[in-house]
Order: sequence, then C-alpha cells, then structure tokens
Amino acid sequence: MSTATTPAIAPKAESKASVELVKTDGKLVTEQGVTSIADTVVRKIAGLAAREVGGVHALGGGAARAISALRERIPGASASAGQGVSVEVGEKQTAVDLQIVVEYGAGIADVSRAVRRNVIIAIEHMTGLEVVEVNIHVHDLHLPDDDHPTTPTRVR
Repeated sequence: MSTATTPAIAPKAESKASVELVKTDGKLVTEQGVTSIADTVVRKIAGLAAREVGGVHALGGGAARAISALRERIPGASASAGQGVSVEVGEKQTAVDLQIVVEYGAGIADVSRAVRRNVIIAIEHMTGLEVVEVNIHVHDLHLPDDDHPTTPTRVR
C-alpha cells in the first residue's frame, strides 16, 4: 500500500512563547521516542471516513444499530463513531473491517471502492499508519420505506 504523501506538521517547542511548525516525515517510531495510537482512535477515524461517502446509510449490523438507536435516546449520550468498525493496530500498520448498510440504488461495488479509498486516505493522513487492508461487509440494504414505519391497521 502507499504511504501518506502529505507531510505531517509538528510543533517545535522553543524557549520563547512562540511555536514554530516544522515538517516531519510522519513516522511513529523515531530516535526521539515512539508514538502509539489506540485502536479506538483508528476505529473512530475509519467510521467517520466511511460515513462521509455517498451511498452509505449506516455502519454496523442490526444489533449494533439497535443499541445505537437506544443510546441516542438517552439525554447527553451520542452515537458511537466506531460502530460497525473493528481494527487491528500495530506499530506501523493497521487493518480495518467495516460493516455497512448501503442505500438502495447505489452501486455496491462503487460505494465499497469509495469507502475503502476514503478510509485509507483518512487513516494514513491522520495517523501515519500504513493501511494494509480494508475489508467491507455489506450487512444490509436501506430502502426508502424504512424511514417511515407504517402503523398496522386495526382489524374491526
């Protein structure tokens, strides 16, 4: 896979109150120390990047989406950005597995390709990790009628 082409910018501390930005090569392991990135961080980046793609209705399987719907009803709670995403993070590489729900009418292959590209770009740019794979499982298809639950008619 490709490595991030955009150089990262890190602050360089000086004795004065000002901060000078210097370009780095984006490495996580350097002579000065090691930067580790938690799985949760990569999971959130992947989830947000996947949701940005047109044709993606939601992430996660049925149970995860049901729990998320309940969580959203609790005052002060928010939906999980990493829902439907699992990752394996090493020192220099990461692998991502996504469960998505695609909008009816969208080309599944096109949506998957766009999701994969967006997730790889976001993770590599933000973390410096090399994304070795992004596996996508299309869990469901969202139909327009799914937004408006019908009330059952009463039998008289």
